[in-house]
Amino acid sequence: MKVELENVKPMDIEKRSFEIITEELGDTPLVPGTELVVKRCIHTSADFDYAKNLCFSQDVIEKAMDAIRNGACIVTDTQMAKSGINKRALARYGGEVYCFMSDEDVAELAKKHGTTRATASMDKAAALDKKLIFAIGNAPTALVRLYELIEDRKLSPELIIGVPVGFVNVVQSKELIMQADVPYIVARGRKGGSNIAACICNALLYMIDNRRD
Repeated sequence: MKVELENVKPMDIEKRSFEIITEELGDTPLVPGTELVVKRCIHTSADFDYAKNLCFSQDVIEKAMDAIRNGACIVTDTQMAKSGINKRALARYGGEVYCFMSDEDVAELAKKHGTTRATASMDKAAALDKKLIFAIGNAPTALVRLYELIEDRKLSPELIIGVPVGFVNVVQSKELIMQADVPYIVARGRKGGSNIAACICNALLYMIDNRRD
């Protein structure tokens, strides 16, 4: 069996990938202004379901980009998501990326209160005196705790990216965030992951950089 490969130069692979994504999306309706976020999620996962399951609060893209321009920092629930975010691009606007999951004090707090480390790490993040964007790709308990902190008026995030993947309380935790009074980008349903959380952050950064050019 003969397999024919596309003759694509290494530097053109990403461009060609996005051309294929655009072609295959066809007339699929996307929320105006969110197209790059959706396409980057598809590019990262090769899963076209993100064209339908990504949900965006009103004007969230502009709000998120404004927050980044004004020095917002990003808090993740995994080291994988942290490593995937373009920290150099974020630093141009004064922001940093934090993940507290491996911190000793977080482990001790989780053990003391009988919670997950993700829950405890959200409490630690809430104590930061910074504008915060949360990129959650793994732990639904992190989203649940964020919802509780918002409801108790202990936290007012600039954005919550709620894309944990899995089966236990994943769907429910995402629905909670969509009920909170906070800007959000949520992958409704079971799909998501740390790679999706990171690529949404990067999509926002690329959109800002493109406007600077």
